[in-house]
Amino acid sequence: MRMKKSSELISASGLIKLMTHAMMGAALGLTFSLTLVLSNPAVANLLNSGGSQAILVFTLTLVTTFAIGATLTGVVFIIDEDKQS
Repeated sequence: MRMKKSSELISASGLIKLMTHAMMGAALGLTFSLTLVLSNPAVANLLNSGGSQAILVFTLTLVTTFAIGATLTGVVFIIDEDKQS
């Protein structure tokens, strides 16, 4: 009879992997927001007229969205690795 091993997602290395995925998503969100502002003058104009609060909300929204997406993708990858091994 096979012994059930605990999920790698719950371990310390699993949490470090999830944090790494979240940080990669945050960096990707920052890069995307900068690229969007530099390549689309309409977005830059909207942010200029909105003030510093609009810039903060715009950046945090993109960073949070990308970080959550990358973290959820990391969960799927870790679970898939557990099933394969």
